[in-house]
Amino acid sequence: MSYLLIGNISALICEENIEPLANARIRIYLPSQNYGVEELARGIFKDLRRLSERDVQAKTDHLLAESMLDERGNFSIAWEDLHLFTEPLEMDICLNSVPGKHGGQQEWVQFHLSTFVPHWKRSKDKYLGAFAYVVPADKWAGIRREFGAWVIAGSVKHMDTLHGMGHLRVEACNALNDKLLGWCHTSDSGRYRLYFSRKDISGGSLLHILKSGDNIFSEGPDVYFRVYEGNRLIWQENKDIALQPERQQLGYCTRLNLFIRPRAAEKKPVRLSGWLNDLIQNGRSKPHYKDQYVTY
Repeated sequence: MSYLLIGNISALICEENIEPLANARIRIYLPSQNYGVEELARGIFKDLRRLSERDVQAKTDHLLAESMLDERGNFSIAWEDLHLFTEPLEMDICLNSVPGKHGGQQEWVQFHLSTFVPHWKRSKDKYLGAFAYVVPADKWAGIRREFGAWVIAGSVKHMDTLHGMGHLRVEACNALNDKLLGWCHTSDSGRYRLYFSRKDISGGSLLHILKSGDNIFSEGPDVYFRVYEGNRLIWQENKDIALQPERQQLGYCTRLNLFIRPRAAEKKPVRLSGWLNDLIQNGRSKPHYKDQYVTY
């Protein structure tokens, strides 16, 4: 009998913004321990608890199947078995990058996500089950920290109408050195999602390092924004706004909505052509133009 498990795994950036765990690897294991009926009834989620290399090696013999998530976080994973599956399964996720991370991929890191009993439905010669999960924002921020990758999400809205403004270029700048951290375009509804990495913060120079106890870590930047329509700058913030608490040392998952009042397009002076333009530019008199343009 064959089994097919389909589903989606995504992560929460903020209340209004979710990103998929694109190109992650999913692994399904037979249980390595006994679980109580009550535990299984309510589901056991570990919120991506990181596993050590020893933990991964210890469960190698229990591996049932593995597959990759696509760009949308969807997966389809199948395996063969001779009996009906009523026991719980352990699901792990492996990551070697996160959306928006620059500088290539690193070693795979494995996290335990859940232990659960799928609700199997018979379909011809196979059993079909489904699974979907959204990683909480605080857990996802912790994982992004391991990869040194930040994401800012929000909307760009007109200050007067509060309508979302689409097809604009949003730029985030580091107030420490005025360097561009990252940029993106808003959607039709004005939403944006902007990524940058630890390398973008440093600009190739020494990072701003803070020490807390025995742990040394890199904090996020203080930011201010610019907004463009095409190549025209229509709104920008004074960098002093980066001193506000919500703009300082940004977390790895941050929501920031921008309320802007776009600048009016500058009117270009009308260019006069022909004899009238020459008259204004050169201060010539009308008789001179009569001599120039009228043939006797």
